[in-house]
Amino acid sequence: MKILVSNDDGYLATGIIVLADALAQVADVVVVAPDRNRSAASNSLTLESPLRVSEVAENRYKVDGTPSDCVHLALTGFLDHEPDLVVSGINHGANLGDDVIYSGTVAAAMEGRFLGLPTIAVSLVGSGSHLTHFATAARVATELVQKLERSSLAPDVVLNVNVPDIPYDDLIGVHATRLGFRHKAEQLLEDKDPHGRPIYWVGPPGKGQDAGEGTDFFAIEQGAATVTPLKVDLTRHDAVPDLAAWLAS
Repeated sequence: MKILVSNDDGYLATGIIVLADALAQVADVVVVAPDRNRSAASNSLTLESPLRVSEVAENRYKVDGTPSDCVHLALTGFLDHEPDLVVSGINHGANLGDDVIYSGTVAAAMEGRFLGLPTIAVSLVGSGSHLTHFATAARVATELVQKLERSSLAPDVVLNVNVPDIPYDDLIGVHATRLGFRHKAEQLLEDKDPHGRPIYWVGPPGKGQDAGEGTDFFAIEQGAATVTPLKVDLTRHDAVPDLAAWLAS
């Protein structure tokens, strides 16, 4: 099996290094990842300027673009041989609930799906900024890759995986979940630059609002890894008839 690995934290991030090393034990791995942190880049592509790719080691490349750029380039001609699977991560932090709309990690996986490959996005969830157990998330990802190799899923599914920042032996399992939903984001943070001019930081994400049993938020709190099947079609199909009636009124 040949696996393309990417992320949104950059090619030097601990998560992608641990993930690539783990997957290399079961597959041929090539890394094509951003040259710097591009968190929350979502599905953006660079269209107004050229992209530069640099080889940093054998089968390891950095790109001065977004996560979606990296996967798009890799699968539309940069790589000599198309991989069988795209795995994005390990993200430094959660991609739970509505995080998936903003996430560059999930976007890299979605780009792989747009281009016809099965994909997995993997994130490590901790309570603070310092994360420790990347090996746990890498092991869960490796096990999922081996399952996919034995038995494939529907071709339109992106697997969004979140793993609590705990030792592997402390996991209570790997649970199939749905996306929860966060409360409204917290207030922006206002400060001054050295010249006294106002500057602003986007505030922290809200806590889980729809976080009951069955959601990714709930399973993570219980100590389980979560696997949520995502689809790219954002149409609210049940609302189409009502919308048609409203337009005709």
